[in-house]
Amino acid sequence: MKKKIKILLWAVGIIGLLLLAFNFILWPILQKQTKKNSPEHRVSYTKGDLKLDIFYCSPSKKDREIFGGLVPYGEVWRTGANEASTFTTNKDLMIARQPLKAGKYTLWTIPNEDNWKIIFNSKMYGWGVKLTDQKASRDPDFDALVVEATVSRSLNIIEDFSITLNDPSPITTVMIFAWDNVVVPLAIRELLD
Repeated sequence: MKKKIKILLWAVGIIGLLLLAFNFILWPILQKQTKKNSPEHRVSYTKGDLKLDIFYCSPSKKDREIFGGLVPYGEVWRTGANEASTFTTNKDLMIARQPLKAGKYTLWTIPNEDNWKIIFNSKMYGWGVKLTDQKASRDPDFDALVVEATVSRSLNIIEDFSITLNDPSPITTVMIFAWDNVVVPLAIRELLD
């Protein structure tokens, strides 16, 4: 009996060491390697008292078919690469005529040929996809807002995925998703009392 306990303790100890090695040595190396191909970007935006912050990782086209290929139509996409993208606002907003409370959200999309669903989810996720099946790790029970935006086409190929914020008018800000020949604008306004 004592021999079985010793073997069990040794097995637990070895598994523990392997997990520690993975978490503190292998996982950081894997993350660094993936970020070489899809670097982190942060967009910080201020307009009066409104502060918006977007974090995402930017994959490249690399002669691949992007939408309808690498990123399938009709499926949830982590909206970038690596970690789940995030959107933070310090003020309540109106997005596509629907309210979004101030806070931090993960940002997901469902691309289609003519329109995208853009999803603001209140849960934070460590990685954008499940390691088991590579499907988006979003849990729809935490969706705070789901809106639709119309796809526009770019005359030029956009090599690196980007999310930008522009000021077309004093009261409207536009968040723009762009990659390959696809541009998806989404109007954002501060929700006034």
